[in-house]
Amino acid sequence: MATTKVASKPTAKHTVPKARLAKIFGAVNVGSFRISAMIMGETETGDLIVLGSGHRASAGIKRGYVTDMKAATYAIRDAVERAEKNAGTSVQSVWIACAGAGLKSRVSNVEIEIGGRRIEEEDVEHLLIEARDMIQPDGRTVLHAQPAHYTLDGAHGVANPRGLHAERLGVDVHVMLADGAPIRNLMEAVQNAHLEVEAVVAAPLASGYACLSQEERELGVALVEIGSDVTNVSVFAAGMLLGLRAIPMGSGDITDAVASAFGIRRFQAERLKCVSGSAIASPSDHREMIPVHGPNEGVEGASGPQARGADDKNRIARAELISVITQSQSQIIGEIGKALKEMGFYGKSAGQVVLTGGGAELAGLAEFAQSALAMPVRIGRAPTLTGLPEAHATPGFSGLAGLCLYAAEDPVDIRAVGSRYAKHSEFGGSIASAFAFGRLWRAVREYF
Repeated sequence: MATTKVASKPTAKHTVPKARLAKIFGAVNVGSFRISAMIMGETETGDLIVLGSGHRASAGIKRGYVTDMKAATYAIRDAVERAEKNAGTSVQSVWIACAGAGLKSRVSNVEIEIGGRRIEEEDVEHLLIEARDMIQPDGRTVLHAQPAHYTLDGAHGVANPRGLHAERLGVDVHVMLADGAPIRNLMEAVQNAHLEVEAVVAAPLASGYACLSQEERELGVALVEIGSDVTNVSVFAAGMLLGLRAIPMGSGDITDAVASAFGIRRFQAERLKCVSGSAIASPSDHREMIPVHGPNEGVEGASGPQARGADDKNRIARAELISVITQSQSQIIGEIGKALKEMGFYGKSAGQVVLTGGGAELAGLAEFAQSALAMPVRIGRAPTLTGLPEAHATPGFSGLAGLCLYAAEDPVDIRAVGSRYAKHSEFGGSIASAFAFGRLWRAVREYF
């Protein structure tokens, strides 16, 4: 991944300085808790500016899968229209992030003989074509097939081999696979909202663009994106995503645990978790009583059932709330630890763990996770971007910002290289029609 280009002077408000825009990108992050959209512009000088963003409660989505096409389509259209209103402009196509669909990461190495001569552009193209022909999706959809870095006679870490001499030229290719049907459902929901699909991007890749530095990706880092229903655990090293595990648990499970423990409504449990919850207990928690009802829910106790164990004013002890949260959070962190160990990210060989996503906004979570995992942990947020509103400069929106950064960089996909040498193939059905008005290579990218 190349260094992200961002504007140097952030603005405090959601306002955008006047500048000539060379490109405009639209992005939609379809989550189980909320659906968010962002419109970003790139100026003629290469600076990136957030023109507008918006979000709304999710509908028709469960654990990253479309479960109600009509509801999902309406929610996507609504989120995009809110972003368009803030931006003062509209978009016809968007990049979309996918957090579910059985994502799987694979890395392969391909080499060709050079014979000691100088490496030319044609050699690199030939190498990438060889790598492209070796992709084995096993009946699944290929979301990405990207060259991470090149090797010269087995030596790794070559960013650009052109003009160098070598006996053998190789490339490490990162391939991201997904189940085809959920991807088609996600695309159809976006298309039904009268939007074209530029590309479907794996959520861990998008979040990595927002939260991780190039140095972290080179040295080794784990990125944990805690969503409402799904937690994606990914490991980066040598500049690429090497491993990925999806855990069917998230911050929504903590909300459900709170609602069940106190016998209250889910929206009340969500508010209690976000406003008064924490992953770390303190001695004063036993003395603090928290009202179950919200400020806009009418008189005390009139907005719902009396909470289990509450006092006559329908208040619960903060210590009891935190006890439920930490118990549920321990289960999630335990599964994260197992996933990291399965991918070899533990002990002295492990590096830093970066937590992001809406679930990472829980107070004290970094300290809690650092103690439980015995690894350094920090919270990951998107870089400072001109025009980004403060409400969207949080871990919960890092994937959305990263999706825009990914779109701006538009990384090379080996299936788009050397199309003049590619064998003729036909694309049929609804998959091809999704890209009927897009660039040809984007169709190849998605459905080679």
